[in-house]
Amino acid sequence: MYAKLETRTFLAMLVGVSLAFVWLMKPFFGPIFWAVAIALIFHPVQQLLVRKLGERPNINALITLVICMVIVVIPVLVLITSLIAEGVGLYQQIQAGEIRPGEYIDQVNKSFPAIQSFLAQFDINFAEIRDRAVSIFVGGSQFLAKQALGVGQNTFQFFLGLALMVYLAFFLLRDGTKLVELMIRALPLGDERERLLFAKFAEVTRATVKGNLLIAIIQGALGGLIFWLLGINGALLWGVVMAIVSLLPAVGAALVWVPAAIYLAAIGDVVEAVILTVFGVVVIGLADNLLRPVLVGRDTKLPDYIVLLSTLGGIVMFGINGFVMGPLVAALFMAFWGIFIREFGEGAGRVDQVGSGAAQRDE
Repeated sequence: MYAKLETRTFLAMLVGVSLAFVWLMKPFFGPIFWAVAIALIFHPVQQLLVRKLGERPNINALITLVICMVIVVIPVLVLITSLIAEGVGLYQQIQAGEIRPGEYIDQVNKSFPAIQSFLAQFDINFAEIRDRAVSIFVGGSQFLAKQALGVGQNTFQFFLGLALMVYLAFFLLRDGTKLVELMIRALPLGDERERLLFAKFAEVTRATVKGNLLIAIIQGALGGLIFWLLGINGALLWGVVMAIVSLLPAVGAALVWVPAAIYLAAIGDVVEAVILTVFGVVVIGLADNLLRPVLVGRDTKLPDYIVLLSTLGGIVMFGINGFVMGPLVAALFMAFWGIFIREFGEGAGRVDQVGSGAAQRDE
């Protein structure tokens, strides 16, 4: 009895200390999460270096990290800087009265009065939609301006998080395999189940990060290019915005180019509006419809509708990190239930068969 009490007390304290440690690490969730993602995505690169250079853990991890910095981290930082700069410029133009979002919407309503009539059939007030759209537009530019000010004021905190991410990524690249084996030994789920779950975690993280980011880059580049060719102001800004909203499956970049096409048609630029619409549907839309199931759905082995719902739910719950966290939670959910059905469901089926066979023999 005393031995059981000791065991239960130890396990309770183990759970308590573990929860306290997780709570302690909560402020650094973002850097930790992305350090893990970097280690998973670039693990094949490190393995290639191991085959070429031999077992030199520090050198291989350092080279892998430098490659990651050159092709991912630095370009992303440059892109974010450009986005904030464009957003600040847009906000300043709105404040100076050079850009009037309300007038653009009024122009659309004036050119297409059928829109207001159509909305009135569903008791939708066009004026409320107009005010809300203007508020969102101004609020978005104001948010970017605040972010620029915040980055300037919190430069130390920003670079601390970046340095922490890079620092952790180095050790995860170097010692990741050992850490996984240690966790497999520690967790009481059964080695086979744990290896399956860790493999699913790595698979989904790689697929969602690589797939969604690649799709975002492609759609953002295509959208920015067509905006620039059509002479639309702020092509870089709108390209980056399209890249960000393209993280939302199904709708994505259409949230940007559809209103732009409607406005072009409203001011009489019909040819440009048609070109933008055709390009948006055929090129930008197909890039999402064709690449997302291949790059995300196939590798995660999740149905398209689960990818959509889990991505939306993840963004609502976890913020920008949710485009990875959502599908990851969904994949682990399905993996756990798959293990349960395979092991316990089949076992229950065998018990039922044995029971029915015994009953037949008794008869």
